[in-house]
Amino acid sequence: MLSDCCVHIEVEVKTEAQARRRSAPRLILALSTAAILAVSSVTTPLASNQSPAAFIAGLWPEAQARGVSRSVFDASLAGFQPSERVMGLTRSQPEFAETVASYIGKRVTAAQIQRGQSMSREWAQTLAGVAQRYQGTPEIILAIWGMETNFGGYMGGNNTIHALATLTHGGYRTDFFRNELLTALQIVNEGHIAPRDMVGSWAGAMGHTQFMPSSFKRFAVDYNGDGRADIWNSVPDALASTANYLKAHGWRQGETWGYEVRLPQNFDYSRAWSMGTASIADWQRMGVARVTGRDFPRPSDQARLYLPAGGDGPAFLLLPNFDVIKRYNNSDSYALAVGHLADRILGYGNFVTAWPSDAQALTRTQRQEVQTLLSRRGFDAGPSDGVIGPRTRQAIIAFQRQRGLLPDGFPSGRLLAALR
Repeated sequence: MLSDCCVHIEVEVKTEAQARRRSAPRLILALSTAAILAVSSVTTPLASNQSPAAFIAGLWPEAQARGVSRSVFDASLAGFQPSERVMGLTRSQPEFAETVASYIGKRVTAAQIQRGQSMSREWAQTLAGVAQRYQGTPEIILAIWGMETNFGGYMGGNNTIHALATLTHGGYRTDFFRNELLTALQIVNEGHIAPRDMVGSWAGAMGHTQFMPSSFKRFAVDYNGDGRADIWNSVPDALASTANYLKAHGWRQGETWGYEVRLPQNFDYSRAWSMGTASIADWQRMGVARVTGRDFPRPSDQARLYLPAGGDGPAFLLLPNFDVIKRYNNSDSYALAVGHLADRILGYGNFVTAWPSDAQALTRTQRQEVQTLLSRRGFDAGPSDGVIGPRTRQAIIAFQRQRGLLPDGFPSGRLLAALR
């Protein structure tokens, strides 16, 4: 599930009142599940010595074995030439660090909230039916739609089959993308979409809520009953498919994603990090309370503490639904943005606690430096791999206590400066 932003397209969307054309502006969107799958690998694309014709000829027996007809195969790959642009994108994924505050600020905007509320009204009947059938939560489905394609405003401008063929021919994560390519051919063969209309990101994510072909096969549904699961042109099918995806991964209807909370003075961060997931009742015994002052509805719920900017910024207790959102995109920033956008669509306000003004997100290289410098000072941070696990957190806390800093175990820019 990847949002791509290089081509302006116009998408036909049928509302419950009428069918009409919508043209949306370009929008830079967040990487989502397929994006993580597509760009997280450090595999270097291999130069292919195969001609496009030889590649296609070699692909046909596998497609045929999956039930793809010769006519669909030929129509789908007609005129295929590897895309230099697509292959270039596999080689230009820089290490990138962005604070959670910046990430959310770019995506949960007044305009996006207003558009989400408008879509909530426009698609109220569909959302209610989808929520009932798939035990979903309308505002979360809307928020994912908004995060992925600006509510259908931009779904990517690449021919999905040709993009996937380019990646496979070019030797980039060949096994993964070859399977996605063959699956895309099966989708066309089943009549869900014409090959020319199967458009999406450069990495193969498709439709209103950006499904990879393999996810489409497992979770896409024909909600409007026309015999096709059409996540490109049917908003009801796309929303229902997203709800089905969330349900399959354990979504709990009637429960939220988490709560913004306040921590007491002299909060024991070391104990909190060692607790991991615990009952809300346990967190309450540590002095954790909702910022609204309201009671937690179910003290037996299991939750984990999340400090996206350290102890100086907003704090959250995250419930199981938060991790279900992460099955869409394995990123805490993404899941928090989805949850927050959903809340804002419902009319709730911004986070109560302000984000630190001097927050700095560390790159993996900088996190490795933190671990190296901690170890040099005699604090056992474990291997310098850039992964902030329990061992590194406890080392950070020990150093912070020694230096009289807030002992929150958070790898901040201030911490790195102090270590240097």
